[in-house]
Amino acid sequence: MAFFCYIVECADGTYYTGWSTDPNRRERQHNRGNRGARYTSTRRPVRLVYIEPQPDRATAMRRELSLKKLSHIQKQKLILKTG
Repeated sequence: MAFFCYIVECADGTYYTGWSTDPNRRERQHNRGNRGARYTSTRRPVRLVYIEPQPDRATAMRRELSLKKLSHIQKQKLILKTG
């Protein structure tokens, strides 16, 4: 099974970071409101802007935490660097 960290950009320009086995499905869930995060529920639509593969669940969860600690500017730079 594959694991990924992802960042979605919300309609208000903020970022939401998470991990998933299927980032595209997760983006749809955030936009539909079913099983999406509370944070994104009032900031729809969201757009998937960054995906980073991870070797396992534990690594994905640790990486998610490190991504969440980044500032908005740092996340923008990361997204632009890979885009």
